[in-house]
Amino acid sequence: MRVANELEAEIKAGRLKPEARLPNERDLGAQYGVSHATARRAVKELRERGLVVTLANKGTYVLPQP
Repeated sequence: MRVANELEAEIKAGRLKPEARLPNERDLGAQYGVSHATARRAVKELRERGLVVTLANKGTYVLPQP
């Protein structure tokens, strides 16, 4: 949850712009000091919150915010 909350704050503050590509799960894990499985759960949580979309073989991207 901590990783998802921090990424959400980055998105809402505008530091992660709409259509920006998130790092892959391994890189996110390294960036936040967590396992890639934890990073995967954080990305899943962001998808459920409607903040990002994951496109097969392309990556995860920030969605425009209302």
